[in-house]
Amino acid sequence: MKNQVDYQLELDQIRHALGYDFMSLALADPAEYDYVIRWKYASGNLNSRYKRIVLQSGRGIAGIVFKTGKPFLLYSVQEQVKQEMLFSYPIINSEKLKSIGAVPLWNDARVAGVLLGGFRGDRQVNETMLQELQNTARQGIGDLNGKELLLS
Repeated sequence: MKNQVDYQLELDQIRHALGYDFMSLALADPAEYDYVIRWKYASGNLNSRYKRIVLQSGRGIAGIVFKTGKPFLLYSVQEQVKQEMLFSYPIINSEKLKSIGAVPLWNDARVAGVLLGGFRGDRQVNETMLQELQNTARQGIGDLNGKELLLS
């Protein structure tokens, strides 16, 4: 029997350790022709709307990080995102986030998910915090091993 991974508990622990107001984990579900990415777990959330957000690879924050395999930083949503473009980032609207950082979650040399941390108040995610988030993701979360490269 396989042990059930408690992603929620790990996410809560990571959020408290790193000091974010909100943290979420998006995982990819195979779809007919591509992947769809859903925010599956959240910690510090205002509501459960995040569960209804479904993104294609390359769309929204999780979709961009999933497709590119690169971190994503918006230190200030107000300064960096035009008001009419906010609909492209539904997690920002549903959780009232003002600053976010997101990093890929690797598993056996492929992106399997996205880890996002954000603030609602005056605190801003900076490069150092994004690096801490990336280091956390590299340690692995749940059954995602965090390995970007496979060494044979």
